[in-house]
Amino acid sequence: MERKVTIQDIAALAEVSKSTVSRYLNKGYVSVEKADRIQKAIDATGFSSNAFARRLKAKKSGMIGIVMPRVDSPTGGKLLRGMSFALEEVGCRALFESSCLDGNRELQNMENLAQCGADGIIIVSVGITEAHIALAEDLRKREIPVVFVGQKHPKVTYIKVDDFGAGRMLGDYMRRMGHERVAFVGVTEKDQAVGVDRKDGFVELFTRGSRGAVVDFIETGFGLEASYEKSSEILAHRPTAVVCATDGLAFGILRALHERGIDVPEEVSVAGFGGYEMGAVTYPPLTTVAFDYEKVGGQAAKMLLKLLSEEPVASVADFPPHLIERSSVIKIEKE
Repeated sequence: MERKVTIQDIAALAEVSKSTVSRYLNKGYVSVEKADRIQKAIDATGFSSNAFARRLKAKKSGMIGIVMPRVDSPTGGKLLRGMSFALEEVGCRALFESSCLDGNRELQNMENLAQCGADGIIIVSVGITEAHIALAEDLRKREIPVVFVGQKHPKVTYIKVDDFGAGRMLGDYMRRMGHERVAFVGVTEKDQAVGVDRKDGFVELFTRGSRGAVVDFIETGFGLEASYEKSSEILAHRPTAVVCATDGLAFGILRALHERGIDVPEEVSVAGFGGYEMGAVTYPPLTTVAFDYEKVGGQAAKMLLKLLSEEPVASVADFPPHLIERSSVIKIEKE
């Protein structure tokens, strides 16, 4: 099977950067000399026969709308990087809007992007409601496909990591490490993936086969300060371990324990979800269940491009996690 020609191939042949090729495809400014080299490379490789390139010639904008829940999240940064690389490969530009973790605002973000001429929309959603489904269907009828990231629903196209499986993975690990009383620091259950699936998966495996296992749930917000501000309530449960729905929440707990002179992990173990790079340099380094968010972002973009090319696309709900075992969790030996 003949390999598909990419923007990287065109850039290498024309001896220009990928961003220069992208600007040329989107009718941005490129010097006459470089434009000539790029066009010759396109003609030589047949790149213009690419299905998406044909859409650009059919007077599509070449712009993809992206809705993010927040702009200060390590997760968001990795998702965006993956999306950007995949879109750049086919000469697309991205237009961003932030929902500020507001589900109703997401709807307005999507409509704004459609009004701005986006060919399609990728939305990292905090929750898929009937209003989201109705708007996605309306946009589809207007030939603006939508891919949801992070949440799932059978009536939309989506991609998400296996949050339930991640919870089970960490629950099994903490059980094997001998812990029996855990404080689970989570977020609102309006967020099905982070607020429900991770917790339910954890509880299922952590309590399996144990009569004495206890999980106390404490709800917080998403911000790095959220768990820190509730640390007194969390520690009042006298857990041997604190498990946080995100690594960001775990960082807040590490700070609170340090300020109280409580040794981690000798007195209290701490673990999280996400695989944030900062977790490798906290003290102690954080045990976490990590996800390849950059790969998820890239796959989301490719799914949208297939929809734009009118190719069939299957939703993905089981992007696998992996455990990163560091020194923030200690094994409790039974007497």
